[in-house]
Amino acid sequence: MGGNELVVQQVDVFGAAAGPDEIEALSPSVLGGWMGMGPRVREFEAKFGERLGVDFAMTDSGSNALHLAVRALALPPGSEIVLPSFTWVACANAVVLAGHRPVFADVDLETASVDAETIAGALTDQTRAVMVVHYAGRAADIGAVVDLGLPVIEDAAHAVDSTLDGRPCGTFGEVSVFSFDAVKNVATPDGGGIASADADVMATVRRLRYCGVESSGFERSSRGGRWWELDSVEPFPRMIPNDVSASIALAQLEKLPANQAARKRVWETYRRELEDLAWLRLPPEPRPGDRHSYFTFLVRVLDGRRDALAHALLERGIYTSLRYQPLHLVRPFDDGRSLPNSELLAEEGLNLPLHPRLRDDDVARVIDGVRGF
Repeated sequence: MGGNELVVQQVDVFGAAAGPDEIEALSPSVLGGWMGMGPRVREFEAKFGERLGVDFAMTDSGSNALHLAVRALALPPGSEIVLPSFTWVACANAVVLAGHRPVFADVDLETASVDAETIAGALTDQTRAVMVVHYAGRAADIGAVVDLGLPVIEDAAHAVDSTLDGRPCGTFGEVSVFSFDAVKNVATPDGGGIASADADVMATVRRLRYCGVESSGFERSSRGGRWWELDSVEPFPRMIPNDVSASIALAQLEKLPANQAARKRVWETYRRELEDLAWLRLPPEPRPGDRHSYFTFLVRVLDGRRDALAHALLERGIYTSLRYQPLHLVRPFDDGRSLPNSELLAEEGLNLPLHPRLRDDDVARVIDGVRGF
């Protein structure tokens, strides 16, 4: 490469804003020698739970939180759980790993989330729970789903700052799940969590996440006796969080309002600059009074050129993607059913870059790339 050539940095579809604040937050854990589950985990759990208004426990990832949440409901073995097809594979994995059967529901075409109507079409006499995902951070109509009378697993991985009728997402379900991975609105190397107002559910979560051990030796030492001996064990994978991720999560939580404002500016700029393109369908705004988390910007290319647009943008250094491939079409979950809205999203949908690290010129590049296609 010649010395005068300009290197154009790729615009990523997902990302997070982190820097000196997160590095400083790590110091007590790293220098103090306590990087496992300790005081910073407890501090984050308290602050995040206070934000929600319900009990909250951190885990090592959102995917494991889903598995643990399904298990904590103590459903009869082999139960059917209805969940959206248009979601991440961890949702279906969690159902199978807990010993149950996933049954996929279609999603609303505009919101890409399930609602009471799409779920109702998938219910059987074996259904014992349903899963709702707040796609992209726009609150799904979860109240109507709760009214169906089945336990609800609420996946708020995209909805850490979202509200519905003034109430935080993650507080409607029997059990709710959050994700704090490296590109989420609260970003850490990896992390997740579970919230519930049900004390029995949260007791199960805390008992199982540490290999099914009731309490750690350090916690048992205050009782005296042989604290190194286990009280009891219920076999379960290790899903405990650590103080490194919790320290970063605390710093990210402090800057969440600023990062959310940055995400909202990108969202509003896209809507303003792209709304006149007849071949492009933009995502819906939040309902009046609700708050959106602006996790991702899913558009639909209506003229059959979605793949061509994605390749044209990539040639300009703009990385897009589609979240997600419908799970009812993916082995081993494919069941031969047709879910037309999920399948149409798979052919028309494209996620444009949206995250707080985007500069104004990055956003302008995306807009120019789409408009010039």
